[in-house]
Amino acid sequence: MSAFTGGSPSARSKFVSRGAKFAALGAGLLLLASCASTPPQESAEPSADIPEGDGTFAVGTILPATGNLAYLGPPEVAGVKLAIADLEAAGFEFDITLTERDSGDTTTDIATQSAGELVDAGVDIAVGAASSGVSFTFIDQMIDGGVVQISPANTSPDFTDYDDEDYYWRTAPSDVLQGRVLGNLMVGDGAENVGIIYINDPYGIGLEENAKQAIESAGGEVSASVPYNPGDTVFSTQVDELLAEDPDAIAVIAFEETASIIPELVNTQGFPSDKVYFVDGNLSNTYEFQPGTLEGAKGTLPGNFASEDFQARLLEIDPALEDFSYAAESYDAVVVAALAAAQAGNDHADAIKANMQSVSAEGEKCETVADCLALIGDGEDVDYDGASGPIEFDENGDPTEAYIGIYQYGADNKYAPLNAEFGSLNEE
Repeated sequence: MSAFTGGSPSARSKFVSRGAKFAALGAGLLLLASCASTPPQESAEPSADIPEGDGTFAVGTILPATGNLAYLGPPEVAGVKLAIADLEAAGFEFDITLTERDSGDTTTDIATQSAGELVDAGVDIAVGAASSGVSFTFIDQMIDGGVVQISPANTSPDFTDYDDEDYYWRTAPSDVLQGRVLGNLMVGDGAENVGIIYINDPYGIGLEENAKQAIESAGGEVSASVPYNPGDTVFSTQVDELLAEDPDAIAVIAFEETASIIPELVNTQGFPSDKVYFVDGNLSNTYEFQPGTLEGAKGTLPGNFASEDFQARLLEIDPALEDFSYAAESYDAVVVAALAAAQAGNDHADAIKANMQSVSAEGEKCETVADCLALIGDGEDVDYDGASGPIEFDENGDPTEAYIGIYQYGADNKYAPLNAEFGSLNEE
């Protein structure tokens, strides 16, 4: 079964021709609640093959203003803007411009149009998309256009081995990690018979596969795993199929469709809300449900808990924010690219991509933009630990270390943090 849905025919043909595939689950070792190091990385040396930049660090965003992940757009954009403000305040050596574009979702071609506009605008980096499926519709446009794409929220394992010529990076970990945490959480809560409803796209397929493996490895059983397609609006058939297996718990791997799935599952069918599990694609504070609808439900979200200070600073950028999901990863996407440009002394995209891994690992630890830039100015190699966590890019552009936050909803249908699992994915 193809893991690709939606997008233009040309985008689909490029996806197939570049041979994206799922990362083999057995190829990496998952170490939850433990820290492991990556091989030492040296600063990238200047290359005569890399053109000189124009003196402007040109940032583009291709994030959801519309579509089934539109609720994620505001915190992600706020994270980008906060990073730019911090870079400017710290005396970043290059001028900075920002070009914002909508990514839409996989039911439209908005992303491909936006990607073309960003390439034409000459951006050095493009932050986005939020959806893995959407990123697959334009990733080749970024590669062919020589733009460094950094997604703050793509978690599909398909990206790990994608032929991206080092132009694609992400600050969110592969769902090899989130899937394991989700599955272990459900079984640890006592679920022996689990049902899953998931969106039939690269994100949903990858997360479902990894969660299922974790559930079964922990001694549980997935008795029903039911997909739905992007654009679906009625879910009674899928819910009936799930409940026919009498599950102890149900994982809802979905986007905004959750607003229709939950009323059918919890209100109409009476499934207990404290046996429902959410993921990063639908963990939101914006649902307009009756009080108590989500009480006790849990969810997972890549990234460490956003500190009160970081949230306050984001609210200064956008006072209307209700969620902070992937704001830290968006912030880090801009900062790590800027540090790569600073280390290279060159804002050209090729110089940035050549230094991304180096500034994330095996140097002098630094956590703030100002401290990192000062170290680089002194000729030091830096290891940026960001707002979202340690990052630690591998040669595929994947972060090898990350936190997965675990949250729980209260009677007000708002979620609060419970704890965070730290994990490391290391290739042997």
